[in-house]
Amino acid sequence: MEDLLYGEDIHRAWEKIKENIKTSPKDSLELHELKQHKLWFGEGSSGSSDRRKQAKMQWAQDPNQNNVNNLNNVRREASRYFRNKKKEYLKLKLMKLKVTVR
Repeated sequence: MEDLLYGEDIHRAWEKIKENIKTSPKDSLELHELKQHKLWFGEGSSGSSDRRKQAKMQWAQDPNQNNVNNLNNVRREASRYFRNKKKEYLKLKLMKLKVTVR
């Protein structure tokens, strides 16, 4: 505001204020990096995830014992599937590293 008294253009002052408003949160807050996508997550993975979501929706609408058992089974299958896909991906990656190191 002091600069306005000494003849600075009002538009230039407004631009400085806008720039300070935009940059001050970036300066004061630490920005964290976005999570990287899981490279092992493929086509079958989304199907397994969708089945898990569907089972959970069925359970939420009607929480009877059959839906509880179904949800637990689908969750178990999905977890097993994801765990195996991740293991396969890591083994393949490890094999590539061993080949390039030798």
